[in-house]
Amino acid sequence: MISIYLQGDSWLHRTPAGLKLFVVAVASLLLFQVNSPLIFIACLAGVVGCYATLGSEGLARLALLRGLTVLLGILLGLHWISGTFWEGISVILRLVVLILAANLVSITTRMDDMLEAVMPLFRPLEWFGLSARKPALCVALVLRFAPYMMQVFSRMREAYQARTGAKNSWKLIPPLAIQCLRMSDNVADALQARGGSDGLAGQDEIRTRPKAA
Repeated sequence: MISIYLQGDSWLHRTPAGLKLFVVAVASLLLFQVNSPLIFIACLAGVVGCYATLGSEGLARLALLRGLTVLLGILLGLHWISGTFWEGISVILRLVVLILAANLVSITTRMDDMLEAVMPLFRPLEWFGLSARKPALCVALVLRFAPYMMQVFSRMREAYQARTGAKNSWKLIPPLAIQCLRMSDNVADALQARGGSDGLAGQDEIRTRPKAA
């Protein structure tokens, strides 16, 4: 099963999907207006605290950051070379806060709830006879599976390190691309089996079916 949704009945699970997406969007805009590491550290503590309210399984989802170590290291290195080290610290903290916040929404929001929350943004398309549900489904899938692919990359990197001793390599790119294509095929098959975007309503999660040999 391709799923990062964490079953539960916490206050975050009960919070409407639209409200959670709105809070993350507003927080993103606000955080891009500040550069104080202290503010970012306080926000990071708040986000981690939200994960803690989900219990041990929620805290385990913080492992998502392991897949970002390469990117964060490159960003910090570039800022260090350019003489803006502390600005780089702020950039990294901002990214970590926003990614963890977005992932928090994904693990506490069912797919159909997220789809219904996003769909009003595309309602104007119906004035021209176009479907609002299909682009909304695309956005919901990106929000849902982007963190999942980061987890896949993190596991691939750990396996590569165990075999070779090297932490990173360009050789990880082809298998990651293959995993992305395989996942897209499985998701497409699952959607088709459920009648497309209209048939997804009422489904909590997308489950993939093994392909026939």
